[in-house]
Amino acid sequence: MLVTEFSTGIVAASERFDLFADATSRPHMAYRLRSDDRHDFRATARLLRLGGVDICSHANPHLELARTPKLVRQSDPEIYTVHWLISGKGRLAQDGRETVFRPGQFVLAHSSHPVDITMNTTTGFWSSLILQCPRSRLPLPENTVQRLTAVPIPALHGMGGVLSRWLADLNARAEEFTPADIPTLASVTLDLLAATLARCLEAEQSLTPEAGRSALRARITTFVEQHLADAHLTPQTIADAHHISLRHLQHLLAEDDTTPAAWIRHRRLERCRLDLTNPRLSARPIHAVAARWGFRDPAYFSRLFRATYGVRPGEYRPAT
Repeated sequence: MLVTEFSTGIVAASERFDLFADATSRPHMAYRLRSDDRHDFRATARLLRLGGVDICSHANPHLELARTPKLVRQSDPEIYTVHWLISGKGRLAQDGRETVFRPGQFVLAHSSHPVDITMNTTTGFWSSLILQCPRSRLPLPENTVQRLTAVPIPALHGMGGVLSRWLADLNARAEEFTPADIPTLASVTLDLLAATLARCLEAEQSLTPEAGRSALRARITTFVEQHLADAHLTPQTIADAHHISLRHLQHLLAEDDTTPAAWIRHRRLERCRLDLTNPRLSARPIHAVAARWGFRDPAYFSRLFRATYGVRPGEYRPAT
């Protein structure tokens, strides 16, 4: 199972904090926990496991976490954690630095030194996405990465924006993935994280060529998914948006035995296919579904859909 969900609402109010502490404190990555809302600790969490790369969404009341020197000495899993605050306010102290971070920012920590984290809000609950990965799998030198612990990193623009949109999409689509997807999803996640950190350090030269290529592919994938509805999206506009030549773009996609035009067409067809199976869109005409994803010629769309999926669009849509 790739996805697990957790809620303290399954037990009485007086037992909720203890349940949360038991569920979230692992033997190899333990924290000392404290909360002002211990009397009724209403918390939820959703974890997507990608073969050692974990993405967890949290919604909690006030919470303080301390990884003390004693806990570090007891065990060090040698991992990085990246906190992306969605709502509320956070404070993180590590390696002689302390920062207050807010929604729209990442903050990085690691397991090998003590760390203090406080998460709070004035509205009752704060929420965040946390990315956790082994240090050995991030293609950047450890001493370089540790220069960014307890330093706010923008999550709404640039490479940080690409990473945050990728994590949000993984979290939203977690139920769609299968074990066969794990290697690809983990690899892209790690390369995007490496590219984001390297950009902050103005040290992209530290990336391996493979990681740099994967990060570029991930940026291109995000761009295409965001612009599929634009009928004017072409291979040239993709190349121009990423400051590469059309030949470079073609070479990148040739690694997956496809071309830019075929890839755009396939992704648009997949969006149409999903819309046709969506009961909430059952009243939408097929030509409107096609136009929504850039197919302006209904006859061409129908032929292409049938050639790809073996049936006409109207036959693919479930009977109502």
